[in-house]
Amino acid sequence: MHQIQRSKTLWILFFITPGLMVVGVFILLPLFMSLFNSLFSWRQLVRLDFVGLDNFRRLLTTFPYQERFFNALGNNLTWFLSTTLIQNTLGLMFGYLLSRNLPGAQFFKRVFFIPVLFSIVAVGFLWGMYLKPSGLVNSFLELAGLASLQRPWLGLEHLATPSIIMVNIWRWVGFPSLVFLAAIDNVPQECMEAAYLEGTGEWKLFWKIIFPLIIPSITIITVLTIIGSLNVFEQIYTMTGLDGAPNYSTDTIGTLFYRTAFGSIDAGSPEIGIGSAIGLVIYMLTFTVSLLSIFVTRSREVQL
Repeated sequence: MHQIQRSKTLWILFFITPGLMVVGVFILLPLFMSLFNSLFSWRQLVRLDFVGLDNFRRLLTTFPYQERFFNALGNNLTWFLSTTLIQNTLGLMFGYLLSRNLPGAQFFKRVFFIPVLFSIVAVGFLWGMYLKPSGLVNSFLELAGLASLQRPWLGLEHLATPSIIMVNIWRWVGFPSLVFLAAIDNVPQECMEAAYLEGTGEWKLFWKIIFPLIIPSITIITVLTIIGSLNVFEQIYTMTGLDGAPNYSTDTIGTLFYRTAFGSIDAGSPEIGIGSAIGLVIYMLTFTVSLLSIFVTRSREVQL
């Protein structure tokens, strides 16, 4: 018996060791290196004196780091709220409609998911061209007789971030749609049939039966939305560049981190210490907010 248990333990270790090595090398090691690097002053790529938490103090209290950081964090918050309210709500609606087996449901299942398969770099590059003043979007508005709505979509501070967010929603809405569809399809049919026999309408059926039973899927999508919103980088890089143009209105903590660590905050020399501090802040925000969202949704699940 002891030999069997030992053999089972060895097999478990054999299968989980590669995964643990990947996590250790690509996640934990960079995390601890960021923490270590953030505690020192740097001259370009040369580590100098131990400064403790001074890099964090400079990031949060001194110009221009403070201004750039809180501006970028505000843009990340805009990404999260917009994605949650628009993308995930649309995904929930599409998933529910597809679960009703309406005419063309099988076709639209594939249509919604196709953009998710596209390269994010290709999507950003193409939509960056489409949204130029002479691009496809303005040309379409002109053909539709809506020339008054033409705008330099990526050139105006109040439109640049919403435009990029809408492109991101177009690309990703198919993912939550199919996740919610799978969750709704797994709702016990006995519950649905009993509700129909009692004369329950579609709206009440959704909120009283379907919604409570798909909260685990909503939790997963919410956590992924938080992580994605705090790590936005490629879409902005391919559409407007790393400078957060125009006038830092599209800047996020991801682009701020890259610009600070590898090119400095205002086109100067690299600031490895402050860049490492930003990277650590990104991790702590992602970890903390994800745990909080899991706690809130699980509490909601218990209440229901």
